Formats: sequence, C-alpha cells, structure tokens
Amino acid sequence: MYLFYCPDIETKHTLSEEESAHCVRVLRYTAGDEILITDGRGTTYTARITNPHPKHCDFEIIASEKQEKHHAFHLHIAIAPTKNIERMEWAIEKCVEIGVDEITPLLCRFSERKQLRTDRLEKIILSAAKQSLTPYLPVLHELTPYDSFVREQAKLNQQNFIAHCYKDEKRFLKDEMELSRDVLVLIGPEGDFSEKEVADALALGFVPVSLGNSRLRTETAAVVACHTAVLLNE
Repeated sequence: MYLFYCPDIETKHTLSEEESAHCVRVLRYTAGDEILITDGRGTTYTARITNPHPKHCDFEIIASEKQEKHHAFHLHIAIAPTKNIERMEWAIEKCVEIGVDEITPLLCRFSERKQLRTDRLEKIILSAAKQSLTPYLPVLHELTPYDSFVREQAKLNQQNFIAHCYKDEKRFLKDEMELSRDVLVLIGPEGDFSEKEVADALALGFVPVSLGNSRLRTETAAVVACHTAVLLNE
C-alpha cells in the first residue's frame, strides 16, 4: 500500500494538492478506497476516501497506530554538500531509506558548494520516507557553518564522530560506537576537512573515525556511516 503524507492530519482531513493529485490522478483511488497516511511524527493512519478530488482529496480516519522507531537512538549525519548536487541528493535519499533522523549540510573550509536549495532536498526526503514506509520524517537543516555547528553539537549528550582521511590514529566507526546512544557523524567535502577543522573538532571532544580501508566519496561515506550506525543498533 502506498503511504501518503499529511502533517496536519489531526486538524485537517484533506491531502495536499500534490498528494491529492498523486492519489486520484496517478494511483486512481476513488471514493470508499482505503489509504495509509502518516503525519511524519510516528503515527500511521488508516483512512477512507470520501471525496476523491485531484486538488483536495478528503478522507475520514478509520484507525491510527503510533509506531516506535526501528532503532532506539538518534542518528544525525552532517555532510558537506557535493559539487555535483545529484550525488548529495542520492546520499540523502539512501540515508533516509536506511534510517537517518537528522541531516545537516555543512559549509566547510574546502566546500565546493557554497549554496544549497533545501526545498528540493525536502521533497527527496519525503519521497524516500514514503517509499520505505517510514512514519518518521527526518529533519533537514539549512546549510550551516562548520565552526558554529561543532561548537553547539559538542554541548549535547551524544557520541560525536568526525570521519576524515588524514593518516592520524583512528579506529573504525563500528569499533568506537556505544550502542543505544545518540550519534553524530561529520562527513567532509570532496577535499576533506581542513587540518584546522579536524583539530578544532578533536579539541571539542569529537572522536576521529575511519569508515573502512578504502577512500570513499563524500556521498558514499555518508551512506556507509548511516548504515554502520543503524546496523550495529538493530
């Protein structure tokens, strides 16, 4: 069954124009058909279509179920956007499918992309969440300067990791993680973090980690970090 998204379902029993068009015009649902809807905050609703209008499809709620997350920790991936935006979009899509909870695009010293359209990324996140039947919609932040981000994150009660390619002493992420604790992993740009950025993160208590023996592209590193964290906690 296809999953529809309606964030204000508690007060409004009408799908958005985009969701209505997909429901009525594309999938050909009609009056009396049952559909599955999520609010993006963990609750899934079984609903029945009452007015199959392609711009404002109305429904009535039959049942609802609050679903627990697949993992008992919060996973935050902070990644410097790639120059080729399609690679960034691919990474975000795959991280959502795997189970990321929060994504922060980072503006780093060697970032090749200084601006970012988050509206398109939001659509990719929504599409990936619906495709994987995920009732929790990950949070996407605006492009954030690296320095202020690491300072703020260092104050939180979580595991903070920085994945970089310098030949410093570091262990694999899988060997450093504590299970069932919130996790943040920093993924640098295509030119890697600067030495100062790495040093600043370490001074704030971030743990340097490796994601494997191969040198990974930025987008691949984000997916590997996400998958490692989720797999270890399942």
